[in-house]
Amino acid sequence: MTPFVVAGTALALAKRAYDRELGSGLRLPDATSCALLAVLAGAAALGAYAYGVMRGFYILDPDQMCAAAGARGDHVVTRMALPVSVECVTSAGQGTELVPGWVNPVVYGGLVLSPVALGTAVAQSSGSSTGAISS
Repeated sequence: MTPFVVAGTALALAKRAYDRELGSGLRLPDATSCALLAVLAGAAALGAYAYGVMRGFYILDPDQMCAAAGARGDHVVTRMALPVSVECVTSAGQGTELVPGWVNPVVYGGLVLSPVALGTAVAQSSGSSTGAISS
């Protein structure tokens, strides 16, 4: 479901950017764009986290999981929630990381960007509604 949310919000943001007037200059995005960005960042973080956690999920023996990843020898699988890490460690202490390097930056970036964008959307929507009330 997460890829559909990411794709949908990315398309909505792209359409909003395309519909923007040419030559309007640099300005802060409106509340709707900030809310869409918050949803996009949160969904991307959730999807990357799920991908990283499930990367080392294997129903059978951990040795088979590690062998499928290309690691040789006896293995113990270690897991960490944050940063996301699933590692096959040999008895000699050599480790093979199963989670791709892009997962943790996407997770942390989404965890930071989503609340910032949501806070900006709330601040802009409350600021625009107070201006509309004055007569």
